[in-house]
Amino acid sequence: MTRSQVTLKQLRYLVALSDFEHFRKAAESCDISQPSFSVQLQNLEGALGVRLVERARGGVIFTPLGREIVARARRVVFDVQSIKDYAAAAVQGMTGTIRLGVNATLGPYLLPRVLAALHREHPDTKLYIREAKPTSLETELGTGIHDVILAQSPIHNPDFEAAPLFTEPIFLAMSADHPLAGRAFVSVADLKGLPVLSLSPGYHLHDQVHALCESFGAQLIRDYEGTSLDALRQMVAMDMGTTFLPALYAQSEISRLGDVVTIPLKGRRISRSIGLVWRKGAGRSSGYADLADFIRDVVQKEFRVLAADQ
Repeated sequence: MTRSQVTLKQLRYLVALSDFEHFRKAAESCDISQPSFSVQLQNLEGALGVRLVERARGGVIFTPLGREIVARARRVVFDVQSIKDYAAAAVQGMTGTIRLGVNATLGPYLLPRVLAALHREHPDTKLYIREAKPTSLETELGTGIHDVILAQSPIHNPDFEAAPLFTEPIFLAMSADHPLAGRAFVSVADLKGLPVLSLSPGYHLHDQVHALCESFGAQLIRDYEGTSLDALRQMVAMDMGTTFLPALYAQSEISRLGDVVTIPLKGRRISRSIGLVWRKGAGRSSGYADLADFIRDVVQKEFRVLAADQ
């Protein structure tokens, strides 16, 4: 009996499962239903004639052979995407459509002005924007879903190249009637015992806030982790705790609504560095570098609260 052929799509699904170690999350990252995702992996096992994955209560366990095949599949997926990138090099500079991956804590507050300037100065360049969680962005970049991503630095993947864009301050936020709300700044000593809300794990901001709370004795509230910056702001407005919010979001939403105030933290600089990231060897690398220069220039002109990185 002749076995079916191994497909690139099946290899992409296998790599995604290795990255997420969870069938549903891996299927979502590939824009496919979980049952169809599982069928494709079963077809791959049938085509290879070996068992690759075992389901377990704690998640996914790869067989020893499965782990080796994942490593080889990852190289295949990356090499195929490099071929696509090389072919795309026929489109020079910033002309054409670029698929940009962003996360919801940054994109809506940065991109409107960037897109307006891009449309005005480079009308032949189009950005196809797709939002994803920070933990998914790098995986999706590696498998070719995005051409470039806006991501928090540093990037540790040796297959990626990053161009620094800007550093964004992060402020302590509290309800307008909070006892600390009238101050010009809050010291790290004031954090001791302070109840602090945070985004759920999976966001880099959660890790930063968690580390800050541990360092200065603040009380990280785990029962009410926010799923978005808006959710955090609303809980803070109801005086359920304080939180830390990025400057672009604060500039866009806080001053307009008036129910929450933001105050800089003295004694510990808290910020996030943002860069534009793409795959090494991408055929349009020069165009992506041009895009990074363009975004950095818009930041210098339009966002005084940010510090452009060189």
